[in-house]
Amino acid sequence: MNRFEDTIDFIDHLNRVDSAQGICTELIRITGQYGLDRLMAGTVPDPRAPENEQRKHVLLCGWPEEWLSRYASENYVEFDPIVGHVKKGLNPFIWDDAVGTIDRAHPGNKVMAEAAEFGLRSGVVIPLVTVDGTLAIVSLGGRNVDIPPYASGMISLVSTYAIARSIQLVAKTENSSASGLTKREAECIRWAAEGKSEWEISRILGISEHTSEKHLLNAKAKLGAANRVQAVAEAIRRGYIT
Repeated sequence: MNRFEDTIDFIDHLNRVDSAQGICTELIRITGQYGLDRLMAGTVPDPRAPENEQRKHVLLCGWPEEWLSRYASENYVEFDPIVGHVKKGLNPFIWDDAVGTIDRAHPGNKVMAEAAEFGLRSGVVIPLVTVDGTLAIVSLGGRNVDIPPYASGMISLVSTYAIARSIQLVAKTENSSASGLTKREAECIRWAAEGKSEWEISRILGISEHTSEKHLLNAKAKLGAANRVQAVAEAIRRGYIT
């Protein structure tokens, strides 16, 4: 199989599990081959919330329990440079990018130093916005992370799909009121999944670049997606891409 087919296969495995723990285990199986064997995914809590309320925001957890408990009880979400960096934009980034934005006196350095004690030395973050507009984070880390360039897109896609699947399980309902994609919108999102740009899609389908862009925007809106990666993941979940 090629890499795209591998990604579809990974997502198919994720779609078969019916619990948050199962999704967490399956995602780590996928990302662990690159050293990303620790996982935390969830929505961003209010730093003023008590520990038990903060824990309710966790959707997937592959952190050691001791570290999770310390993180919540010490209110580290308020100082975590990763959480702060997510609020600046929705592009995936590596942990070092976030740490590099704080000075030596920032309490976030303490957070990262303690995380390293639990095997969380480096990693990547995939931010996304849920259908209802809530900011969510998938943070993957480990001791010895080595991500080849070709794997970055796959990791982002399967991680986005994993948290969407988790939210679906929590809600226990499908969004049956959502409009379906038109044939052309589905074609555009399939080519977007292959990494094609709006211009390339327009050449393939024999339409204008403006039209292909419009179809992709419509598809993202109907799929409740904030960006292209999330739209592709949701299109896969709904069976538009197989």
